[in-house]
Amino acid sequence: MTTPHLPRRLRRPAWAGRNYTLLTAAAVITGLGSSGALIASAFAVLEAGGSGTDVGLVAAARTVPLVLFLLVGGAVADRLPRHRVMVAANVLNCVSQAAFAVLVLTGNAQLWQMALLAALGGTGQAFFSPAAEGMVLATVTGEQASRAFAFFRMGMNGAGIGGAALGGAMVAAVGPGWVLAVDAAAFAVAGALRAFLDVSGVPERAPGSGLLHDLREGWREVAGRPWLWAVVVQFAVVNAVVAAAEAVYGPQVAQDHLGGPRPWGLALAAFGAGTVVGAVLMARWKPDRLLLTGALCVFPLALPSAALAVPVGVGVLFAVMFVSGIAIEVFAVSWMTTLHQEIPEEKFSRVSAYDWLGSIALVPLATALAGPAEQVMGRSSALWACSALIVLLTLAVLLVPDIRRMRRRPPATGEGRPVPPQDRLKEPSGGTGDGAAAPS
Repeated sequence: MTTPHLPRRLRRPAWAGRNYTLLTAAAVITGLGSSGALIASAFAVLEAGGSGTDVGLVAAARTVPLVLFLLVGGAVADRLPRHRVMVAANVLNCVSQAAFAVLVLTGNAQLWQMALLAALGGTGQAFFSPAAEGMVLATVTGEQASRAFAFFRMGMNGAGIGGAALGGAMVAAVGPGWVLAVDAAAFAVAGALRAFLDVSGVPERAPGSGLLHDLREGWREVAGRPWLWAVVVQFAVVNAVVAAAEAVYGPQVAQDHLGGPRPWGLALAAFGAGTVVGAVLMARWKPDRLLLTGALCVFPLALPSAALAVPVGVGVLFAVMFVSGIAIEVFAVSWMTTLHQEIPEEKFSRVSAYDWLGSIALVPLATALAGPAEQVMGRSSALWACSALIVLLTLAVLLVPDIRRMRRRPPATGEGRPVPPQDRLKEPSGGTGDGAAAPS
């Protein structure tokens, strides 16, 4: 018997091979769990009698290990098989979230315990993130990189919609403990999927010149590109103030003015819906000036903090979150496409680690100081300050010539070759720092 052909709209694109599909499915699953867990952890602290400052301290505890271990994680991901690094990180996240869930469900959670488990989760993320960014784009040809990353982000952000909405509803209905348990299960399933990646075509890694040498090579890649370090510095502050607004002030505004966790979860879901729309847009649109397009889309990130400062009604907040979601997705795809175009593939994870480090370096400080800042300035003034910083830094970044002038380049010769039938990952031979970009 012959197998009937699927309708065209149901077929998997030719460029989306087995590994790309497994990676995307795993990201969707963890996205569902993590979006709800972000809400659950904040309300777990509040239900345990914690204050806004305590919420910020637990959020900071998750981010501190990211700052400490991201560079090491990037170097490790350029040395070891990236899929193994990702699976090990998923196991650590699963265990830490499961323990967090048990403590909350049994009513025995104390602040120091929640902070410690959040720190373990952050450690897993420090090793996972640089490896993950190097993996996804390694499964497709260069000419499909932008589209593939847009579809990947679309899946992640679609999961964010469902996860945030479902997480907020579950926190309100059954409490935060069960949401944390779901997140632990999601990490277990995602780790299992990533363990099934086909790495039969991955060459053995050549011995490197040492961890410090690898980190210096990555730093030289960053420091030698003004457009790169300018955006990293910009987002060090932008991400910090956004984290303070969403992780500390947002739940409090929701509790005081919006009706509790459910509307806040729906507001985060509206942001996720915007990111899906942005991903759909970027799957079809290929702006010529990648960095300029991305930079202009940072301005709308000032809107959520301003909306919380007023505070606006639920409907207006949903609209603001939706618009900011579209904007950040356009930035994210433009940024990742630029990195893929400009950074040598064998150094990609190290550069990604510096990018991540800059992006989260100030987040622990911002979330830890959000509570004291609220006491000194008032919540509304602190939120207006967050918006002002985003606008001023984005204006400053637009002064960098490369950001205004850099253009999209066509794929280099050889990048348009088809991916092998096995969809094998084409990882670099090692972090030796000795060559130009390998085709990916």
